[in-house]
Amino acid sequence: MTKTFFDRVYDIPEDGDTRQLYAEWATSYEADLKANGYATPLRIAKALRRFTPDPSMPLLDYGCGTGMSGDAFATAGFTCVDGLDVTPEMLDVARDKGIYRNVLLADPDTPPPVSAESYPMIAAVGVIGVGAAPLSVFDDIMHLLPMGGLFAFSFNDHALERPEYEAKLNEWLDTAAARLKMREHGPHIAALDLGANVYVLEKA
Repeated sequence: MTKTFFDRVYDIPEDGDTRQLYAEWATSYEADLKANGYATPLRIAKALRRFTPDPSMPLLDYGCGTGMSGDAFATAGFTCVDGLDVTPEMLDVARDKGIYRNVLLADPDTPPPVSAESYPMIAAVGVIGVGAAPLSVFDDIMHLLPMGGLFAFSFNDHALERPEYEAKLNEWLDTAAARLKMREHGPHIAALDLGANVYVLEKA
């Protein structure tokens, strides 16, 4: 039986390189996800909009892929969004949409190509987890934020089955280095019966 991209992405080993898979998936990625009821981008965009004082402030869409999350942020009223991803083929699709102020290519083996404290809001929509970016990206993003900056992100059910994911969140909360604004479980990919927690975190 031929494996779908959904099957293959969750077969990638911990800390494996996902770039080849996402490069192959780029042209059909959005159609596949939309057909399967991908709910997380709009859930995160609406959650972040609840807590941001000004939706015109710069927002970094970290791991933006083809720009589905950028579409959601535009729908929620954000007007100054930059997209960053490690897969050029995904970024080509995102760039053609014209929804991002800037489109940035990152190298997973080097620090992100953005200056610390240049974004008061960063989002990672379906980015950190099994078959996606490693958990270390959580710390990378938090270190980029200024004090009072907001981090909106999700952990899907596969990640939530592993204690280290929420343990990473708790490292920041337990040391009072961050404040949890919201945590809410809901649909992630409906057709796969897969849910996700959506979080908004404020750097203290």
